[in-house]
Amino acid sequence: MTLAERLRLIVVTDADCGGRDLVDVVRAALRGGAPAIQLRMKDGAARDMVEMAQALLAETRSAGALLFVNDRVDVAVIAGADGAHVGQDDLPVSAARRVSPRGFLLGVSAESVELALQAEAEGADYVGVGPVYATGSKADAGEPIGLGRIAEVAAAVKIPVVGIGGIAVGNARAVVESGAAGVAVISAVMRADDPESAVRELLRAIAI
Repeated sequence: MTLAERLRLIVVTDADCGGRDLVDVVRAALRGGAPAIQLRMKDGAARDMVEMAQALLAETRSAGALLFVNDRVDVAVIAGADGAHVGQDDLPVSAARRVSPRGFLLGVSAESVELALQAEAEGADYVGVGPVYATGSKADAGEPIGLGRIAEVAAAVKIPVVGIGGIAVGNARAVVESGAAGVAVISAVMRADDPESAVRELLRAIAI
């Protein structure tokens, strides 16, 4: 399976998962076939993040899925995760490569063609582009960029593009049809009544 195929759906964790245990929700998402999980703990202490990453890693390894850690390359490396996803204000790709093992995957948030090309040149394995649609899951997400930007970035870079932001089962297919290799979702799975079914529906929606 290619990296693009393994990135067709990234389930990003959220502390708000309906009062349920985070690991239980992730486990359900993996049962639904989620090929990748991204641990996102914006306000978490490093120790807590490592412990959670290790708990999730046991689940993703069992399911044959990838585990990324949002922002914290150090936590990802210490926990033994498959990779990390960094923003424009986080550790640069070149620096992350110096402290991560061979084969470690790095995704970079890039809202423009220029930033995506820069990330690719620096050695990113994929770029996350968004917010595609309006979203309430990320307070700092900014204004929606729309499907046109997804198409522009996908045409400009050779690495996989993953759309994020306001994506749900009803609009996910349009993101992939615009050129994205896959989509990343938060609330569409983490706050779903049935996360396993939500993942199955998303995977069906983006199957092209």
